Amino acid sequence: MHEPRSRRAEVAYEARLLYRVARAYYEDDLTQEEIADRFGLSRVKVCRLLSRAREAGIVRISVRLPGSGCGDLERALERRFGLREAVIAPRSPRLSTLDRIGAAAASLFARTVRGSETIGLTWGNSLRAFVESLPRLELPDVRIVQIIGGLGSVDAGVNGAELTRRLAERCGARPRIIQAPGIVASREVKAALLADPQVAEAIDLGTRADLAIVGIGAPEQTPALLGPGALLQRGELDALLGRGAVGDIAFRHFDAEGRYLETDLDERVVGLDARALAAIPKRIGVAGGPEKTAAIGAALKGRLVDVLVTDEDTAVSLMAGNP
Repeated sequence: MHEPRSRRAEVAYEARLLYRVARAYYEDDLTQEEIADRFGLSRVKVCRLLSRAREAGIVRISVRLPGSGCGDLERALERRFGLREAVIAPRSPRLSTLDRIGAAAASLFARTVRGSETIGLTWGNSLRAFVESLPRLELPDVRIVQIIGGLGSVDAGVNGAELTRRLAERCGARPRIIQAPGIVASREVKAALLADPQVAEAIDLGTRADLAIVGIGAPEQTPALLGPGALLQRGELDALLGRGAVGDIAFRHFDAEGRYLETDLDERVVGLDARALAAIPKRIGVAGGPEKTAAIGAALKGRLVDVLVTDEDTAVSLMAGNP
């Protein structure tokens, strides 16, 4: 029995629509809202069409890491530091360290995120490279939540709120933003901000994250820390160094043994505290470069992250025990 002509035409139209919507999203880089407006569809309909396009094989997501693999080095790093997984970006004469780390993190994300997680995000150049490398994904049930208030320049694209919005857009998901600075002038200001229901809700959601994607910082004189609109005073940075701080995650500082330090600065940071960070079931550290090696090594020693994305030279230094 032949399929009625009207039904065949309907199927053909639906296939064309799947193709056009998928191409607009993945190749033309339009948002779901823009596609809905262009084709006269609801955002929910666009979301369903994109899912069907992947199921039908019209769209196949692939993130390819340039260069050769570092499988043996990854396994060695995992064994030495008890990691769930190490992902190493191989050396390349054409790409910067940040670009290679970002691509490696994007590959890990696209491969492992299943689509229903709550994902916490911090800030920094490595995470910006990760978000920029990530292809369009269709993960509307994922929740992307900022886990420390605004740090870094919005214009530079490393600010936590901006990165959270951009990652959520890449996933077709909704962001949860902490509408507050990452560091405030006093504990009284922090208390007032935490009394705001939206700020409190975002932080509470962060404490229930299934995984966190975090940068690993080093306490040094950088524009983000001590430049215009400085987060710290020079004396505060000196005090952290005097306490033995070698790195931070979400601006919670730790020493060379990977032990979180209790400092006066903690009372001014708006975001997850050290205990809440450590309780997140999966913690993916994304960092590399010689200036970060000591901080990364300490974070691994203290099991502050259980997945590491880094570059080949940093991995070699970590295996050699060279901070």
